[in-house]
Amino acid sequence: MSAFDLIVIGAGPGGYVCAIRASQLGLKVAIVEKRATFGGTCLNVGCIPSKAMLHASELYEEAGHHFAAMGIDVKPKLDLAKMLAFKDEGVKGNVDGVAFLLRKNKVDHFHGTGRIKAPGKVEVTFINGEKQDVDAKSIVIATGSAVAKLPGIDIDEEAIVSSTGALSLPRVPKRLLVIGAGVIGLELGSVWRRLGSQVTVVEFLDRVLPGTDGEVAKQLHRLLGKQGMTFKLGHKVTAVKKNGAAQSVTIEPSNGGDKETLEADVVLVAIGRVPFTDGLGLAEAGVKLDNRGRVIVDAHYQSSVPGIYAIGDVIDGPMLAHKAEDEGIAVAELLAGQAGHVNYNVIPNVVYTAPEVASVGKSEEELKAAGVAYKVGKFPFTANGRAKSNRATDGFVKVLADAATDRVLGVHIIGANASEMIAEGAVLMEFGGSAEDLARTCHAHPTLTEAVKEAALAVDKRAIHF
Repeated sequence: MSAFDLIVIGAGPGGYVCAIRASQLGLKVAIVEKRATFGGTCLNVGCIPSKAMLHASELYEEAGHHFAAMGIDVKPKLDLAKMLAFKDEGVKGNVDGVAFLLRKNKVDHFHGTGRIKAPGKVEVTFINGEKQDVDAKSIVIATGSAVAKLPGIDIDEEAIVSSTGALSLPRVPKRLLVIGAGVIGLELGSVWRRLGSQVTVVEFLDRVLPGTDGEVAKQLHRLLGKQGMTFKLGHKVTAVKKNGAAQSVTIEPSNGGDKETLEADVVLVAIGRVPFTDGLGLAEAGVKLDNRGRVIVDAHYQSSVPGIYAIGDVIDGPMLAHKAEDEGIAVAELLAGQAGHVNYNVIPNVVYTAPEVASVGKSEEELKAAGVAYKVGKFPFTANGRAKSNRATDGFVKVLADAATDRVLGVHIIGANASEMIAEGAVLMEFGGSAEDLARTCHAHPTLTEAVKEAALAVDKRAIHF
């Protein structure tokens, strides 16, 4: 008999949630993690530490530039070492919490790298080089993703950094050049801009935040530019040459043209992430991958090899921690004979800049491409009472509803606390709600969420305060 019902390879948000849920359902579970701590990229060097730095840097800027207008006269002084310690404290609290949850739910763990030797058998290689075979009825691959690299540009996490290095810079770079205007580039670029860097963002496309609703992306681009970030859109980086303390970055128009050289103290490579499947033995086990290196799975997350499953960043779909968590729960429930399911039409997406950007459902571009007739309701935060009193009037809420049925197809928010407000749209859409349902739901006053209600009212051209 197998030693375990389930082995999960990878203890990130998808993996540890899968392991806990499977144990709750009565399965005997083990988890394999190569890091000394649990939580994967997200908790250790991604979501959690970046949010700590975003929060701290926003307060620093607010104290230096906005407190005086509220009658609070202070002159903040940056202690970067202490700010980084604040970040690390948040990371430790979270990874320790995951370790506690795994113990509480009686999940066995192996700290080492996992390789699938055959269906039902994982070889664990520990840090000291020793190896051990672990048997299980089922295996879930939850190894997440790794930083995407640019050919010819070596990341040393000092002068040329990934998101990992950008979260631990020992000093504020005078000039920071960010390659990529996606979520990671804009978030981390905004952190260091607030702390004193001159930030330049180079993006291959002619817009920021590819895949986001175009109107929202255009507004964020304008606001970040107003804050002091410089953008070179429609450009590509062709070379980065280290030159002592300064780096020479060669760029040129994406469609061809004259080259240009920019100088930077630190270069952040933020062009996205790729599935991490190295060393898992997938080819030898017969697990098929698609042309982007992702594990091909069926509707029940099973790979081409029976008994081997995959979730999170290693399969198709947005590389989001909460998407991986939901898939982890779904596959655990399926393995326990229940009806696990993920609604991919209602996966929120958030950019934690200031203002924040949050969305759920379809964008206008996607609805147009699909030929869906829709109505639009928009409401600006300039007309929201709470936003006015808080001096947080940048941005708007946009609700997209089916022209025939009024069912909400998408909600897009750019503004303060958008990451929290988007949950209202997600819950409504999960229950198939209409713009009318949202418009007739009583919202507390004064709150920023009243803008969501007003945007729903605007779908039928009956907003009250605008």
